[in-house]
Amino acid sequence: MSDDLEIPPTVPEAAPRAAGQPTAPQPGLRARRSLARTGAYLILVALALFAIVPFSWLVLAAFDRQANVFVKVPTAWTLENFVNLFTNQDGLRLIVNSLIYSGGATLVLVVVATMAGYVLSRYSFPGRRTLMLGILLIRVIPPTAIIAPLYVIATSLGFLNTYYGVTLVLASWQLPLALWLMKGFFDTVPIQIEEAAWVDGATRLKAAFRVVLPLAGPGVGAAALIAFIGAWNEFLIPLVLISDPDKQPIALGLFRAYISYTQVDWGFLAALSVVYVIPAVVFYVVARRALQQSVAGGLAGT
Repeated sequence: MSDDLEIPPTVPEAAPRAAGQPTAPQPGLRARRSLARTGAYLILVALALFAIVPFSWLVLAAFDRQANVFVKVPTAWTLENFVNLFTNQDGLRLIVNSLIYSGGATLVLVVVATMAGYVLSRYSFPGRRTLMLGILLIRVIPPTAIIAPLYVIATSLGFLNTYYGVTLVLASWQLPLALWLMKGFFDTVPIQIEEAAWVDGATRLKAAFRVVLPLAGPGVGAAALIAFIGAWNEFLIPLVLISDPDKQPIALGLFRAYISYTQVDWGFLAALSVVYVIPAVVFYVVARRALQQSVAGGLAGT
């Protein structure tokens, strides 16, 4: 063989890719991902502004003596709107009425939902599932569809312009959801715990109150939260059942403040709205742990 024969150099082979090692994304794919991420952030920012701007106006206008419909920082911060609310505009009476309705509805609903939820969870009887679905169906019906029969029934029972009548109606309207919640939570409490209490000599009622009910505490807290916030925010039922200004809740007070005058006092309206929000927020902060535990555990048994 001739020594002048040249052998071409061999091209080194690419190192094999390790198993499971991700491939580098193509430039076009990286650009599309970056564009999609930017679009998602823009949408989130727009939604955040959509939610924050109304609340910003609410807070700023409440402390502005010359508040209007535009969002602006007050030139001079003042508490005059809140003073006017509690001294000249019967704001304290509106708040007390709302607390009576919401507190009463919460108490009634917690007692009824706890007892009914325990029965539906522990006792088996024909038609139980149909009964529960029927109760839930009641809550699905739009409130405006039952205004006429509700007014007729309330008139027959003497519920118009009464604290107890409005309280019972508000509690009954929130009952289906709370009943399902409590039933599901009781389902997660093992029956063996009650059976152990029976063996120790406890009656069924005593075991239910001293053994099962403490374990269902988060469910009770969640039901109370649903009842209070639902009753506090309710507008249609008080509008239909209450015509006496001295017994109207704060929701109707807000409505009157907006339509009763030719020129709306935006500062007073904002101050009343801030006061309207505070009790529901405080109640949620206190009961949110119970609500989280109930959603995580109680609904698993439904």
